[in-house]
Amino acid sequence: MPAQGDLRISYRRIPVDRKEDAQLNAFRDTRVLTEAALALALAFVLGFVVLFKMPFGGTVSLEMIPLILLALRQGWKVGVVAGAAYGLLDLAAIDPFVVHPVQVILDYPLAFGALGLAGLFKPTVLGAVLGATVAVLARFACHFLSGVIFFASYAPEGWNPYLYSAAYNAAYLVPSLGIAVVVTVVLLKALERAQPSPRQLHYRGSKTS
Repeated sequence: MPAQGDLRISYRRIPVDRKEDAQLNAFRDTRVLTEAALALALAFVLGFVVLFKMPFGGTVSLEMIPLILLALRQGWKVGVVAGAAYGLLDLAAIDPFVVHPVQVILDYPLAFGALGLAGLFKPTVLGAVLGATVAVLARFACHFLSGVIFFASYAPEGWNPYLYSAAYNAAYLVPSLGIAVVVTVVLLKALERAQPSPRQLHYRGSKTS
């Protein structure tokens, strides 16, 4: 039982041979739900900290960090659901750019839900680097497809729509990825020492992803 005044979140230890059950049970664990809610709230706040804004949607910001960190700590299913929820929140409250219902799905719940794929990797330093990279590439794929289908008319004269969409989305996602990788690794290591999740306890000491 935590000592009086100890505000750290405690987790029930999950048997390593029941990882699939653990992924499903996470949605019934109030501690995991609390962490997911905190990640959403932090991502929402960080969404307003814009380092650079593109003219037709897309920013260099810190909003991906809590979502990627959550996925690494709690697994991909929790990460995907939280990411999709944040995409809807972003759509409703953070200056969305909307031209079509399908574009909305691609650029918001699907794109941010893809960040949960970071949880397919181990919560180690290497796993965080690979997981964040794969997650952001998956988000890039959603925005790229949206750009080709719905924003081809915005391409400068003489530009191939595929090249334009790739260049446009890479312009803000590449620097955002660099920032996310560095900060996520630092926070993941700090939380492993201070408040490890069941996944971190399981993979503690692992040197490879």
